[in-house]
Amino acid sequence: MSSERDPLRLYVTHAWSADDEYLRVFEFLESARNFYYRNLSRPDQRPAGGREPELDALRRQIDSAEVVLCLAGQYTQAAFWLDFEVTYAKAIRKPVVLLTCFGTGSALPPTLAAQADETVEWNERAMVDALRRQGRHEQTNRWETIEFTPD
Repeated sequence: MSSERDPLRLYVTHAWSADDEYLRVFEFLESARNFYYRNLSRPDQRPAGGREPELDALRRQIDSAEVVLCLAGQYTQAAFWLDFEVTYAKAIRKPVVLLTCFGTGSALPPTLAAQADETVEWNERAMVDALRRQGRHEQTNRWETIEFTPD
């Protein structure tokens, strides 16, 4: 179980941009109770020198992650980068959680969907549970509580 002393090491796809969807993920994760993570993605640290140094920097960011959270909504703007991030993660046996496109209902890119270990909607609880399952093999066994009021 992740804790303050042992947070889940998380990499979130970014394609070298901290766009709205990237930032929104952290709003969701920060609102989760008792979920501790360390963000290993560094969209603000794009190296100079072209494509190879950029790819090497992404590899280093992904290498120490326990799980990769892929933002499907970034695909239309950055297909090359997302394909690389997910393909590399799978090549080094990192689990990938695919997060659907925020608020659009758009179809998932087939190349990403095929490599995802799990796909989730934009829901704080579903996201956290998937990250725990895939990153630490934890089962949350949480149940929804429904309250009924008498008529």
